[in-house]
Amino acid sequence: MGFFKRNLGQRAQGPEMAEGPRPQRRLRVLLIDEDSTARSVIARRLSHLNYDVALAENGFIALNLLVTRPVDIILIDMGLTMLPAIATMKKIRAANLAANACFVMIAGRLDSQSTVEALAAGADDHVAKPFDFDILDARLRHLCQRAEQLGQLTRHNAELDARIARRAVELGETRDTLHELQVDRARLVSSIQALHDEVERLSAQQG
Repeated sequence: MGFFKRNLGQRAQGPEMAEGPRPQRRLRVLLIDEDSTARSVIARRLSHLNYDVALAENGFIALNLLVTRPVDIILIDMGLTMLPAIATMKKIRAANLAANACFVMIAGRLDSQSTVEALAAGADDHVAKPFDFDILDARLRHLCQRAEQLGQLTRHNAELDARIARRAVELGETRDTLHELQVDRARLVSSIQALHDEVERLSAQQG
């Protein structure tokens, strides 16, 4: 397990930083890969592309890490053996450790069967090795942007549902109040009528 967080005070090095400025928000990535060399290379390149990268060498370590570290993206290598990639993803979701994270599987270019299985199991996307990091960057940011938009829509719907529920309660209370007023008015009318009848009866007796 490790962390890669680039120091923004240092001047960027490498061809991948020759382009214009990246978006300000640094996305948080968890990379799960049993290959230490692959972990190091991918983490370094993603760090240069303005990501904060946490590393886990297997799914069990990833589960422990996610207890205290929220992430936006989880990259899982399909070659995991200690805890297979799809099982890792399912365990993370079952434990609700990354409810808002996007799951991206890393597969071999010719491993189409694993890709199909991963997507069928609920992965949000997949990338094939070897991959172009600029394209990977664009895909990861697109996934996160879509997830944020869906999250905003979900929150908006929840707020709307809450407002509707509050309004329904208010209307219910208004109906109850109106009913009570109608009952009180009926009692008052009945009392006035009874008093009027009594006055007429007494007047008739005196006449």
